[in-house]
Amino acid sequence: MTQRGTLFSQLLPRTLAMLVVWTVTGCDKAPADLVQGYVEGEYVYVASPYGGALISLSVRRGMQVNAGDPLFTLEQASEIAAKDEAERKLSQARANLEDRRKGKRPSEIASLRAQLKQAQAALQLSLREVARQEGLAEVPGAAVELEVDRARSVRDQNQQRVSQLEADLHTAILGSRTDQVAAAEAEVRAKEAALTKAEWDLAQKRQLAPKAGFVFDTLYREGEWVPAGRPVVVLLPPDHIKVRAFVSQAKLGAIKLGDPVRVTVDGLQGSIPGTVRYISPKAEYTPPVIYSQGNREKLVFMVEVLFDPAASADLHPGQPVDVQFGVVP
Repeated sequence: MTQRGTLFSQLLPRTLAMLVVWTVTGCDKAPADLVQGYVEGEYVYVASPYGGALISLSVRRGMQVNAGDPLFTLEQASEIAAKDEAERKLSQARANLEDRRKGKRPSEIASLRAQLKQAQAALQLSLREVARQEGLAEVPGAAVELEVDRARSVRDQNQQRVSQLEADLHTAILGSRTDQVAAAEAEVRAKEAALTKAEWDLAQKRQLAPKAGFVFDTLYREGEWVPAGRPVVVLLPPDHIKVRAFVSQAKLGAIKLGDPVRVTVDGLQGSIPGTVRYISPKAEYTPPVIYSQGNREKLVFMVEVLFDPAASADLHPGQPVDVQFGVVP
């Protein structure tokens, strides 16, 4: 073999190795207008403010639910009893208020009117007796002064009796005093508020889906005791799915709230349109979840991108994505 052939045979492996390294490095380098990011989900943890045994779980992990669909039900025995008690107390308070407004019963008013008529008749008789005694007093020896005074006294007593019965009858028709009626009305309002609270307590033992979304997880099984405030179902609404990308300060000035972006996901044809909804006001270090051979900056700014609910159906929390800013809408 000639010296030239020997030299060529020695340089060929090195040249091929350098070509492979150059090719691999060139393929791994990310395009200049792409930024790496990942999908993030803001979960909705559905819980009851009261504890109890889980008697019904209406959903399972992986289901899609609509707003208002039943999720779970806790035991309700004590809340049902409290609601029934509040309803009975409200009925009692309303009956007391009506009784205060009505005054005396019809039979009691009729009795007072009968007594008034008797007193009026007695008054008329006593008036005639006074007139007779005063007439006799003018005839010598026909009457004494004592009889005249007695007749006048009976007349005055009958007049007072008539006045008393007239006042009693008027009071009986009016009913209770104004402050007593006001107190009864306040009691009714208090009982109504207590019933509303009891109904709310009962409703909290049965939770419905606050928004349409994906059932990400269920944290308890039927029959288990659920402490107060502990979530039972975890939902992921489609409008709670977002992408977090980390942009260097050199590119940050070109990004504004409301700018359209394009997100590319591995294994998905085409790109997903989104909108910039948040730009972090402070810098942070590149998170370890972001791996980029082409980006050497250490300090970056977080940018969040939101999507239409229909478009976010193809995104899943934890997915790495590529975000392209500055696209034409």
